[in-house]
Amino acid sequence: MATLQDAETTAARDHAIAWRPTDEYLARSRLRRFYEALGLTSLEALQEWAAADVGRYWDAVVRDLGLDFHRPYERPIDLSAGAPWPEWFVGGGFNYVYNAVDRHAVGRKRNQLAVIWEGDDGVVRRLTYRELRQETDRLANALRSLGVRKGDRVGIFLPMAPETFVATLACGKIGAIFIPMFSGYGAEAVASRLRDCEASVLITADAFPRRGKLVPMKSIADEAMGQSPSVKTCLVLRRTGCEVAWQEGRDVWWHDAVAGQPRVCECEPTDANDPYMIIYTSGTTGRPKGAVHVHAGFPIKAAHDLAYCFDLQEDDTLFWLTDLGWMMGPWAIAGGLMLGATVLAFEGTPDYPEPDRLWRLVEDHGVTVLGIAPTAVRALMAKGPEWVRRRDRSSLRVLGSTGEPWNPVPWWWYFEEVGESRCPIINYSGGTETGGGIVGCTTIQPIKPCAFTGPVPGMDADVFDDSGQPVRGAVGELVIKQPWVGMTRGFWHDPERYLDTYWSRFPHVWVHGDWAEIDDEGFWFIRGRSDDTIKVAGKRIGPAEVESAAVAHPAVQEAGAIGVPDELKGESVTLFCILRPGFSASTDLAEEIRQAVARQLGAALRPAAVLFVQDLPKTRNAKIMRRVIRAAYLGQPPGDTTALENPSAVEEIRRLGTR
Repeated sequence: MATLQDAETTAARDHAIAWRPTDEYLARSRLRRFYEALGLTSLEALQEWAAADVGRYWDAVVRDLGLDFHRPYERPIDLSAGAPWPEWFVGGGFNYVYNAVDRHAVGRKRNQLAVIWEGDDGVVRRLTYRELRQETDRLANALRSLGVRKGDRVGIFLPMAPETFVATLACGKIGAIFIPMFSGYGAEAVASRLRDCEASVLITADAFPRRGKLVPMKSIADEAMGQSPSVKTCLVLRRTGCEVAWQEGRDVWWHDAVAGQPRVCECEPTDANDPYMIIYTSGTTGRPKGAVHVHAGFPIKAAHDLAYCFDLQEDDTLFWLTDLGWMMGPWAIAGGLMLGATVLAFEGTPDYPEPDRLWRLVEDHGVTVLGIAPTAVRALMAKGPEWVRRRDRSSLRVLGSTGEPWNPVPWWWYFEEVGESRCPIINYSGGTETGGGIVGCTTIQPIKPCAFTGPVPGMDADVFDDSGQPVRGAVGELVIKQPWVGMTRGFWHDPERYLDTYWSRFPHVWVHGDWAEIDDEGFWFIRGRSDDTIKVAGKRIGPAEVESAAVAHPAVQEAGAIGVPDELKGESVTLFCILRPGFSASTDLAEEIRQAVARQLGAALRPAAVLFVQDLPKTRNAKIMRRVIRAAYLGQPPGDTTALENPSAVEEIRRLGTR
């Protein structure tokens, strides 16, 4: 049984520096070379320089990354329409696909691997930059032959396959706008997105294998198109060869469409601010929001963050465990390719057919930069360290994480077991609408467990109290005080909703909707979504803090905390726990977990109830949907649930609430 001394030792470890940059990391750093080339001596000096003139900063980034504008821009930024509506690279012509593929395909990198893909069934395919351009150009010509023109919307409902890369790039090459969708969506989720943006084309597959079973994408797509009158063409990838229903005049096989198409297609001369992607994000209420991103926005931000936070370089292989429907999918594709690196795509799940699948991918493909969500780490940790240790991870140089706040125990497991205590964990947090990170870490700064070293370079972020003043040593709202490259150009056909969501709280300041805290040493922490906040007897706390305290108990694998109405306290904490193997639910164990949380957070924040569940409702990118938990438990409408991977978890919680 753990003693008080053990607990104190653990707490001290969790608040100490876990990793410091070696001479090798410092010497290799792109970030360090960048600020030194500007005549600056530190990252802190770079941040001050950027905040003083954001246009100057992003102009320097474009030059440092060697990006090619087919028409030079007149000035980096125009703010005449106000902070929510900046125009970047005014008058410039920029097509991100030229920068991501074309320039590499005709240069010294033409024979370097651009994409490595492994399917759920173990099939592996590889494409060089020259081959990727050829495949992209054939599909771009095919789309044009099908009537797709600049500005048309194309839905992409595919598994994470090589053709998924090709589809996104082909759309960008001809100036069309693609809509990425989760491969696990149901028909209504696909249809709602197609209808909202009035897509004319849907690209899908016959099916794909997941955990050894076929997911019938074409039949889901058929049902969705029945509810989406704007879709006139469905381009179908033959992934498995299974039988599918067919509608003549609408459905076209991918292989038939590209057959005979020229292998060369010049990029559409798009403007820097022309849209290239609409990516939908679920809100607390109402329909999903379509965040509009432009050619010289999201892709440049992705490349910037990968270069300066993760230190991604040409000789790296990037693997982020993601689907196209989560922003990290388009982010990895655009950012990784623009930097001339190799990007690994994986169609399956990290523990199938064996719990070492993810680590085997690292070994087999020489992954150097690995990204994974904390929820996935917790799930893999439960399988045991022996599955990690049986695979060679010596290629790893950088570990990444995003999607949700960390708890110390899985953070340390990721650091020590996966990264062998030598790789930094680049904690990274932003959002679909920001195009990348707001806060993060770098490979040239000391790293503390679960923390961020500060704002991502070029991001003028802060933590504000309720009155709009900076606050330190206490939880406040995460804000961004100046525009940045990568921010959304608003929500598709809904500018007022965009302004109300991010710009209505404080004048000229983006309020992100996350609780954040800066400690005495200057490290940053995300404490959860501000709309998930629990307020107990006037004390405000983020659910992540409660969950972290619960997960520290040896019986708890995962936890979700919500606030429920309380006559005396306003709200009280209810905690939903998934148990580790070998533990059984009981009233005694529930009480033990309640007391463990109280010891860490204080008696006032002791959960009123601890309930045991088999699963928690999550999105496909592994975010726990606390608002859905709360709504289900209280018998309220759950809002938009189309992004849920496991809707059955909602019913289990609903039953607990009606007892």
